[in-house]
Amino acid sequence: MKIGILGTGEIGTTLARTFGARGHDVDVANSRGPETIGSAVREFGARAVTAEEAVQGKDVVILSVPFARVPDVAGLFAFVPEETVVIDTSNYFPQLGGPVDAVEQGQVESLWVAEQLGHPVVKAWNAALAGTLRTKGVPAGTPDRIALPVAADSGEARRVGMRLVDESGFDPYDAGVLADSWRQQPMTPAYCTELGLGELGPALAAADRTEAPRRRDRQMARLAALTFTPTLDQTVELNRSLHR
Repeated sequence: MKIGILGTGEIGTTLARTFGARGHDVDVANSRGPETIGSAVREFGARAVTAEEAVQGKDVVILSVPFARVPDVAGLFAFVPEETVVIDTSNYFPQLGGPVDAVEQGQVESLWVAEQLGHPVVKAWNAALAGTLRTKGVPAGTPDRIALPVAADSGEARRVGMRLVDESGFDPYDAGVLADSWRQQPMTPAYCTELGLGELGPALAAADRTEAPRRRDRQMARLAALTFTPTLDQTVELNRSLHR
C-alpha cells in the first residue's frame, strides 16, 4: 500500500517506522523539509519527501499534525482524489493550539478537520498515547491486546483504517460514523485508557459529550501542576481515574 504521512512528531514517526517495517511504500514529510527528517524516521524504509509529494499518488494519507495546524496543510489536499483514504490522528486541546470557535460551539473535531481539508477523513490512532503506539503494539491474537476505535462515514475507508490499526499492533474497533467520533476524543472513557476489545464498546457508549471538555480541561490543569513527569503507565492511570 502507498502511504503518505504528514508530520514527524512521535505518532507520525512511530507510524512511519511501523508501516515501513511491514513493507508498505511509505513517504513521510514535515513542515520544515525532507532534509530535516532524521534517520530514525527512515530506518525501516520510509522516504523523506516534500509535503506535496507525501499526498500525491497515495492509497492512504495519514495526517499527524497538531489540530490547530490543520488549516496550514489544507491546500495540499485540493487535488487529492476522493478515493484516497485520509486518516486524522489529531486531538483538540485549546490549551496547546488555541481555541477553535466552531469546535467550542459544538462541531465534532474530525468533522471540522474534514471541512478544512475539503476531503472525508477517518479518525484513528488519536485515542492512544504516543508511548502506547510505540511500545505496546502486539500481533493479532495476543492476549490482552489493546483496542483502538476507528470512525469514518465511508464503510470502505473505515475498513482500510481498521486494517492499518491492526497492522500497527492493536485490535481495531468499528466506532461508526464521524459524527460519533467525539466519543473517542479527550477525555472520554475510551481516550488513552488502554482498554481491550471487550471494554472499548461500553467505554465509547459511556462517553458524555458535555462533560468530556470539562474533564479535558481539568486533566490538563492537573498534569500541568505535577512536580514530576509521569510515566506512560502513570498517565494511563490518571486518565482512567477520571471515570471512576
